[in-house]
Amino acid sequence: MVNSVTADINLKEPQYYFNRELSWLEFNYRVLAESLDPRTPLLERLKFSAIFCSNLDEFFMVRVAGLKRQVAANVTQLTPDGRTPAEQLNAISDRLRPLVQEQAHHFEHTLKNLLDSEGIHLLNYVDLDQEQRNHFHQYFEQQIFPVLTPLAVDPSHPFPYISNLSLNLAVVLRDPDTDQECFARVKVPKILPRFLALPKELGQQGEKPSIWTGVPLEQVMAHNLEALFPGMIIQECHPFRVTRNADLQVEEDEADDLLQAIEQEIRKRRIGKSAVRLEIYASTPVHIKERLMDDLALEEIDVYEIEGLLGLKDLFYFMSIPRPDLKETPWTAVTPPVLENIKELVDGNGDNIVNQEGDDIFTLIRHSDILVHHPYQSFTASVQQFITQAAHDPQVLAIKMTLYRTSGDSPILNALIAAAENGKQVAVLVELKARFDEENNITWAKHLEQSGVHVVYGLVGLKTHTKVILVVRQEGNQIRRYVHIGTGNYNPKTAKLYTDLGLFSCRQELGEDLTDLFNFLTGYSRQKSYRKLLIAPVNMRERMIAMILREAEHCRNGGSGRIVAKMNALVDPLIIEALYQASIAGVQIDLIIRGICCLRPGIPDVSANIRVISIIGRFLEHSRIFYFHNGGNEEIYIGSADWMTRNLTRRVEAITPVEDPAIIKELQEILGIMLSDNRQAWDLQPDGTYIQRLKSENGQEQSTHVILMEKAAKYSRID
Repeated sequence: MVNSVTADINLKEPQYYFNRELSWLEFNYRVLAESLDPRTPLLERLKFSAIFCSNLDEFFMVRVAGLKRQVAANVTQLTPDGRTPAEQLNAISDRLRPLVQEQAHHFEHTLKNLLDSEGIHLLNYVDLDQEQRNHFHQYFEQQIFPVLTPLAVDPSHPFPYISNLSLNLAVVLRDPDTDQECFARVKVPKILPRFLALPKELGQQGEKPSIWTGVPLEQVMAHNLEALFPGMIIQECHPFRVTRNADLQVEEDEADDLLQAIEQEIRKRRIGKSAVRLEIYASTPVHIKERLMDDLALEEIDVYEIEGLLGLKDLFYFMSIPRPDLKETPWTAVTPPVLENIKELVDGNGDNIVNQEGDDIFTLIRHSDILVHHPYQSFTASVQQFITQAAHDPQVLAIKMTLYRTSGDSPILNALIAAAENGKQVAVLVELKARFDEENNITWAKHLEQSGVHVVYGLVGLKTHTKVILVVRQEGNQIRRYVHIGTGNYNPKTAKLYTDLGLFSCRQELGEDLTDLFNFLTGYSRQKSYRKLLIAPVNMRERMIAMILREAEHCRNGGSGRIVAKMNALVDPLIIEALYQASIAGVQIDLIIRGICCLRPGIPDVSANIRVISIIGRFLEHSRIFYFHNGGNEEIYIGSADWMTRNLTRRVEAITPVEDPAIIKELQEILGIMLSDNRQAWDLQPDGTYIQRLKSENGQEQSTHVILMEKAAKYSRID
């Protein structure tokens, strides 16, 4: 029963919700913390610093840009935590500025010193000796100068367009003949490396052998500007970086051709939208800052003054340095044991017969459901092999799949083309609105169409985010359907970096559900019920809330309730309210949420039974798992959807129940490993901060990724 203390609680009050944008900033700080952590290998620390910056770029291009549009449109609607768009922008600025300064200070005063001690020297141009300067002067004349285009700014030359995420030099000159001050902009070309290395014979620093010695490209340009402005006096030169609104705005209802509409929006993105952020050196004079702000139509809140290099996402460059001792030990995915003796009909390119021994993949799936866990288990030997065999198996009649993101050179695309050429019915739903992958998706969608594949571009008003494959096979006198339902994209490259799960099955009800789902996606279907699958936007939120409240009912009836849910983000207010109701009833709830979490845990009488952790490490946690104790009749699900409003109402998503007892046990073990993590896990506090877990009393670290790699490494065959 609900006690008198909680009976009158209004669970919609703002005090019970964290702000989505501020929660994301806390996630990105946890990414930065991997760079700050001395336990992280040195070059990996640079990588995490680069990821922090890359994440911020997208955050400004999409989230901040969206808030600025709302402010311009006089939107006053409050978020669940009770903030207006303008209040959110102010809160973002207040929280983000110290994080940016912490990153810059750490790089300049800690990481660079550590790099020096390892023979990796990122120098400032002013610290070079004359011989080194001569080298870069010659390099400037031969390699840099020919591609530069200085742009004057005066009454006859309006302020030039500054492209998104570009690094530039603001140059102040004086004409010695007229004594007139002039202003110019020079773009730092992206076609050249951001960091320029000295030849080995010129790069030795100190007694220890130097592995790499160099300087930033913009500094070489700044100290050789005389060649660009002959006869002028260079008075000042200050780097700056601009971020613009880059979110696509497509009115699908008015677009006769969605493909053409997206292509036009991509061109508009290149041409550019309004600026949303200006990054400058902290030493930049006020008059330069104000001029840039005026020309870019920015306000003080949009300017970030940084003590050090701009655009640290370019630190990815240093991962190419051949120092494996300064990186994580490479991981090679293993072949799942059940697939070790598979009969590989064709190689990865779909060309040659490799092996005729063992069972084919369809025989193995008929025997039992198969769970694969990437990147611990091989994507190539499982998902890719499934599609490739289907493409060349004469018994396969049709292949249908969704593609949200994939690599342009993916063998999966080659297999789909081969399947069409082999006379099979091949239908692929391509999501053109996959943010920042629109152009790539258009390119290979056209390629698939030209090869005879039926390509569908999704539904008006919805993104198709689900990750599913349906293979229809003639087996004697019957038709059998094989399915793959996953949590991640069909992308061989990200499958090595993201943790994702996939279920292979030939259960009849799952095959029938996917048939209905593809009819919904490709034709005119208003399917409202599914046998097993939870489908958004049809029934997923309703079913999830029902299962959450079912746990509460078990507690009210004298039993126990237990929920463990793993996802990327928790935002949806209706789901959060249901979780609060379950917590009030006594349900024990553990949430493993990598990124945004708008639920406030640990509130007495409301969320005291809810614990939230975030796991950040060498792999990007991307899988979604949902466990419900259900009075001992346990249910567990995996799929593509987070508990976010956009996933539940504006995307097509699929979540499948897992019914094989062995797989249920394996998923429970994965959840248990994560909940026991004391190396990569952070606990969310009631005030919205996160505290990183400490080692256990025996001093042993329990790292999720390490444990799962060790577990997978016990298998004999390496992919």
